[in-house]
Amino acid sequence: MAEKKLSKKALNKSFRNWAYGNLTCFSQEHMQTFGYLCAMLPLVEELYDTKEEQKEAMNTYTAFFNTEPQVGSIIVGITAGLEEAKANGNEDIDAEAINGIRAGLMGPLAGIGDSLVVGTLIPILLALGLSTGGSVVGPIFYIVAWNLIMAFGMKFLYFKGYELGGKAVDILVGEQATAIREAIVMLGTMVVGSVAATWVSVKTSFHLVNSAGKEFLNLQNQLDGVYPGFLTAAFVIFCWWLMSKKKVSPVVTMLILVVVAFIGVMIGFFNPGLKY
Repeated sequence: MAEKKLSKKALNKSFRNWAYGNLTCFSQEHMQTFGYLCAMLPLVEELYDTKEEQKEAMNTYTAFFNTEPQVGSIIVGITAGLEEAKANGNEDIDAEAINGIRAGLMGPLAGIGDSLVVGTLIPILLALGLSTGGSVVGPIFYIVAWNLIMAFGMKFLYFKGYELGGKAVDILVGEQATAIREAIVMLGTMVVGSVAATWVSVKTSFHLVNSAGKEFLNLQNQLDGVYPGFLTAAFVIFCWWLMSKKKVSPVVTMLILVVVAFIGVMIGFFNPGLKY
């Protein structure tokens, strides 16, 4: 029997199904399961001749799946290669092995993807877009850059996963993967910190005057002389502490900031600069 080989057409269709439909029928129960099914359908239809074989193969991908969709495209590519090997009678590859690899990779790659894409790439692109000073070129740059990077990046990862097959597991899980995740998390933290320092500005208007009406204490000037941007850093760390350590939701955190700002304006600690 001739060896079965996935065609470029089927692989491209599988990639497009994942790239545009990874959140198909998204729910808290299934997450990206149905998007994964859509991605594997053209491959299974090409590898197996009978409907019974196709249904059995597709049943492999009904298990729960959720990861960072851009970087996670490499998992779809890996399982494409594994499914091809299974269809050719490789005894080491079965439905249980494929699902084990999927489940083992989706967590680590979610960490890498969230750090690299959400925590690093998107803030950098947004910062570059916002640096245009309100020009329409900013959002256009972000839209074009994001789509180009994601289109080519996801396709590269998908086909690299297909080429690697099961060998990719050794690269993506283990001590090497841990080092990669830690490095990316550190880089992402640095980028988020620089974005916060650039775009968040918290200053106080608190000052004291003597009996002659002459100012003798300007708290903001004093803080700037000791630690420029101290209040900004304090508020950012306060928000991180609430959400990370106290598990306060972002919505509640924003409401707390509104209350702090309101009280601060009422007692004269903050000056919003509004004129009526």
